[in-house]
Amino acid sequence: MAGIVVVFDFDKTIIDSDSDNWVVDELGASDFFNQLLPTMPWNSVMDRMMKELHTQGKTKDDIQEVLKRAPIHPRVVPAIKTAHSLGCDLRIVSDANLFYIETILVHLGIRDFFSEINTNPGYVNEEGRLRILPFHDFQSSSHGCNLCPPNMCKGMIIERIQASLGKERKKTMIYLGDGSGDFCPSLKLKDEDYVMPRKNFPVWDLICQNRALVRAKIHEWNDGEELESILLKLIDTISLQEGHAKSAQLLLVDCKMETIPMAAHETLPQALPVTQ
Repeated sequence: MAGIVVVFDFDKTIIDSDSDNWVVDELGASDFFNQLLPTMPWNSVMDRMMKELHTQGKTKDDIQEVLKRAPIHPRVVPAIKTAHSLGCDLRIVSDANLFYIETILVHLGIRDFFSEINTNPGYVNEEGRLRILPFHDFQSSSHGCNLCPPNMCKGMIIERIQASLGKERKKTMIYLGDGSGDFCPSLKLKDEDYVMPRKNFPVWDLICQNRALVRAKIHEWNDGEELESILLKLIDTISLQEGHAKSAQLLLVDCKMETIPMAAHETLPQALPVTQ
């Protein structure tokens, strides 16, 4: 099953909340957050919020403790562990940030199951303040996608992953997400790929409104239990298809070998004698 790449969104896909809102609400900073939100892009708001929390005396440890309490469906971690054990290449493409994601994954014991995390940089500076920066520096240039927020185009990330996989043997991608930012990467998937949009969430609505634009096979899910069930069934289906394809190739080779006429062997040149 090494031919399967599973790409997860993070917020409301792996965890069952928005990590930014979770931290802001749990640390009692919702009012200031709501004041800032109309004035700048979301990613910039979160960096400014971290400055405010630092001013209030909140530490990185306080933020980490809040993140460790983020809600998650009990079947999501087993689903990730099983997919990894079956040989799938697991990756994350998220508009959260690296500090949040790694804190939660390490807490859940699944950080090492992911080969790649594509997200906004998040780190603690020398002052002890958490900084959250944009994945794409929109202040210097635009990524040019009008479907995505200015700091990240997930579709471009998927295209980069696809290009890197193209150098290897053919692989099938399964993409799981919930938000409007997951619509663009859904459009980049190929006919043999699968998209798993969370039902009745923004990406599901966008896909329903634009089904003709989505080439991948669509399998919606409601909660962590359905995520696990559908994901593992898809992995099993893809693996069976890969097995059948390999068997067919071997059979074709065998048939070709069996149909080589004897005359072809008889026309082979004789070995030349070696002169002593």
